[in-house]
Amino acid sequence: MGSTKNIMIVGVGGQGTLLASRILGNVVISSGYDVKVSEVHGMSQRGGGVVTYVKYGEKVFSPIIDKAEADIILAFERLEAYRALPFLKRNGKLIVNDRRIDPMPVITGAMEYPEGITEEMKEKADVTALDALALAEEAGSPKAVNVVMIGLMAKHTDIAYNRWVDTIKKTVPAKLLDINLKAFDLGYQAG
Repeated sequence: MGSTKNIMIVGVGGQGTLLASRILGNVVISSGYDVKVSEVHGMSQRGGGVVTYVKYGEKVFSPIIDKAEADIILAFERLEAYRALPFLKRNGKLIVNDRRIDPMPVITGAMEYPEGITEEMKEKADVTALDALALAEEAGSPKAVNVVMIGLMAKHTDIAYNRWVDTIKKTVPAKLLDINLKAFDLGYQAG
């Protein structure tokens, strides 16, 4: 791989974007790539947006991903996917957990949650959308949405399935390993 790969992970606080970025960072390091990770937190503790940039390749100098540079956007929530869309490059892949989590302005009634955004995103980009929560629950925990999404994204990378599994084994706490391995596999198969 001569070029750098740019992946954005977006979601809301509490969805496990940081664990997802740790798994991604660890798997690309174990694959022999240089990697830079940058986490940008909004009001993550209050359900606000969280963005993580992961860049990897032979040599990476900056973790920041500008508009129209992301090869993949991994979005744990529909509105966060929509907000991140300008960062996707022309032939990039948008992978979306097709779930709605109302941000604070919607909860307080100051704003309306936009309708039809999944369809609008599909008109503008190559979108794979799935209900990751249903697969996470099937794996044994609704908190495993992040690893379902990593599994779905893994299918769109050049990194071998077994390397992802080995990385999850080294990254996830032992007591949660079985659920997370099942979640990864369900996401991978859905891809």
